[in-house]
Amino acid sequence: MRGFRWPPPPDGGPRTWGPGPGAPRTGRPALPEPETELVTTPHGVRLERLVTGTGDPATVFAHGLGNGIATTRPFGSAVTGRRIFFQFRGHGRSDSPPGPWTYLDLARDLRAVADLGGATRAFGASLGAGALCRLLVESPERFEKLVFFLPAVLDKPRGEVARDRLTDLLDAVESGDASALADVVSMELPPAVRNTPAGWAYLRQRLDQLLRDGLAPGLASLPEQAPLRDAGALAQVTAPALVIGCAGDDLHPVSVAEELAAALPHATLHVYDRPGVLWSERADLRERISGFLNG
Repeated sequence: MRGFRWPPPPDGGPRTWGPGPGAPRTGRPALPEPETELVTTPHGVRLERLVTGTGDPATVFAHGLGNGIATTRPFGSAVTGRRIFFQFRGHGRSDSPPGPWTYLDLARDLRAVADLGGATRAFGASLGAGALCRLLVESPERFEKLVFFLPAVLDKPRGEVARDRLTDLLDAVESGDASALADVVSMELPPAVRNTPAGWAYLRQRLDQLLRDGLAPGLASLPEQAPLRDAGALAQVTAPALVIGCAGDDLHPVSVAEELAAALPHATLHVYDRPGVLWSERADLRERISGFLNG
């Protein structure tokens, strides 16, 4: 990245561990991470979980590859009821059973957390959206409302650019080289945000988490897989769904969001006109998700 420096400049943000509730807007330290718990699932894999909020309904939030609880919490900030966040196998403190793994394995993780928490609504981002699709093929009536944020893959494997980026991330985490990992993670940021205090704060937080927790080798085969054999299998899903895509995002092609919305019988599609919506459209995104789930 042009102008990239590691370690970051002194005003580059937080000296605390972990991303807190969301990507910060300034270089100030983020809030400390809340205490999570390990729960044992019926399929024998212990998963890290955080439950916030009170009462019903309950919504389960599924994160993307290489992300986790901290990066999904902002999506639920205005959602009513209990909010159930968790880490898929191979992420955070969750178990890493022998791989390679499939989307069916991830769907089992998602189902177990949803069942244990009594979740009736589900949110899936990127990899989590794929796992949610796989679960719905098995149980089309499992949830009452669905949100898919930046779905990355449906019934065809990811493209070469996306596979290379994800492979680079896994390799950099395994190497333990902070500078190499920073190069990869910085690609998550819009160009205008890189080398700003907010960008450095986000980058430092992501690196702290990835270098501390790592990513399991069992994740390496997922970029070459698709969660579904045929998107038509989603025709039996009964719940209303909100599908959110973004133009110009190499990792999450807008065509996938369009195909998913077409495959779901009761879906609404919204496409943002540029990538980096967590930075440029944060308030609108928050209101859009909470308005749909709370309505």
